[in-house]
Amino acid sequence: MDSTFDKLDAAGFLEIWQHFDADDNGYIEGNELDAFFHHLAKKVNGGDKITAERVQNLKERFMSAYGARADGRLQIQELANMILPEDENFLLLFRRETPLDNSVEFMRIWRTYDADSSGFISALELKDFLKDLFHQHKKVISPKKLQEYTDTMMQIFDKNKDGRLDLNDLARILALQENFLLQFKMDACSKDERKRDFEKIFAHYDVSKTGALEGPEVDGFVKDMMELVKPSISGLDLDKFRQILLRHCDVNQDGKIQKNELALCLGLKVNP
Repeated sequence: MDSTFDKLDAAGFLEIWQHFDADDNGYIEGNELDAFFHHLAKKVNGGDKITAERVQNLKERFMSAYGARADGRLQIQELANMILPEDENFLLLFRRETPLDNSVEFMRIWRTYDADSSGFISALELKDFLKDLFHQHKKVISPKKLQEYTDTMMQIFDKNKDGRLDLNDLARILALQENFLLQFKMDACSKDERKRDFEKIFAHYDVSKTGALEGPEVDGFVKDMMELVKPSISGLDLDKFRQILLRHCDVNQDGKIQKNELALCLGLKVNP
């Protein structure tokens, strides 16, 4: 972390983020990014004259040093790595050695912390989530600091400002990767290609390798499938679509979707 921002806390970080993410799209990019590095150059250089070349050099140095994206924009976690002291960088908790690239694990987290099955994560449920994350990372945190981090997360990620997080808000927090199903165009494939793709799809969501989708595996499949036609679904949407899928596909009514049941729903025949 650069010493320019020594003693910056979560609230101060939020103020900086909201100032420079002027269009509130979850990134600092374009003119916003230039404005941020001009602001940073003024802090670094004090009273020295700030030139466009100096700003550009600082921008390149920071972007490369902190492993920022190659597309010329900063995510909130990347900015936190640049300017938050390590003991304040609660956003580091969401960095993973490997990306969260499976909606099944995402839905497992969602179901755990949407404790009242309301279809939303309340501020209290978010606090429980953060508390568990700190515990998993063996970090000791005071109740006051936990509340501060909870409030900051709500302000950053609660896009419609209704005091709760929906599926899309949590997906942004956890940096959930691109929808797995986007790589498949089953309608345009031959029958053999559709069977091959089906095997890949089922294997991806059958995380437990039981030959049936159950619990968060069904949730993950439903979430990705429905987002192909409706990019932003709510927790309530997900529950409704889940019931529809089970009603149509769960032939033996065991609360699971067997491989042959899903194939039948998709108009395929697969080997037992």
